[in-house]
Amino acid sequence: MSTWKRDVASGLVVLIPLVVLAFVASWLYQKLVGLPFMEDINLPGYIAEQYVPLVRVLIVLVVFAMLTLAVGYLMRTTIGRLGEGAIDGVINRIPVIRVVYNASKLAVETALSGTEDLQKPVRLEVWNGIRMTAFKTGKTTSDGREVLFMPTAPNITTGFVMEVEPHRIEETNEKVEEALTRILSAGFAETNEGVDINVTEEDGIEDLGRMN
Repeated sequence: MSTWKRDVASGLVVLIPLVVLAFVASWLYQKLVGLPFMEDINLPGYIAEQYVPLVRVLIVLVVFAMLTLAVGYLMRTTIGRLGEGAIDGVINRIPVIRVVYNASKLAVETALSGTEDLQKPVRLEVWNGIRMTAFKTGKTTSDGREVLFMPTAPNITTGFVMEVEPHRIEETNEKVEEALTRILSAGFAETNEGVDINVTEEDGIEDLGRMN
């Protein structure tokens, strides 16, 4: 019975993430297909009707990727930086929209930043003898405290933003993937490191065979 349960659990570990990934991909595909301007994309007549939505989605993704690269290249120039400043100035005058704009912009900059300390996992002792995993954001406050994000488990989309004094932060040698795996699995997917065991071979059995 234990072997049967273990096989089922191993199968679920492999299949459930694939099912979730397929569900998310299907949901995103349906959202893209349902965009209003999709019907305005004219395609050659030799494309089969069942492939038209897929081709339209691929065209939109390619155009978006090219637009992203073009804007990124433009941002390396003075004109691009001036344009970004003008857009920021206009949006920051709108009370509600500026909050959403600045929050989303900061989130993208934080996620795509290439700094070494970005999202670096650390440990923080929140109670006596109890440590919790947090991630550096690469930001500091005006009084020198480091800004950390402590996600909840297993839902890492929620958590706490904390301003912590540097001496209270315990550095770790973990990778981001290792820390996220532990949090997403609610602590059940800790890295298992092998333990060396000294094994001494004895000839007692062979000696008994010779005696017989």
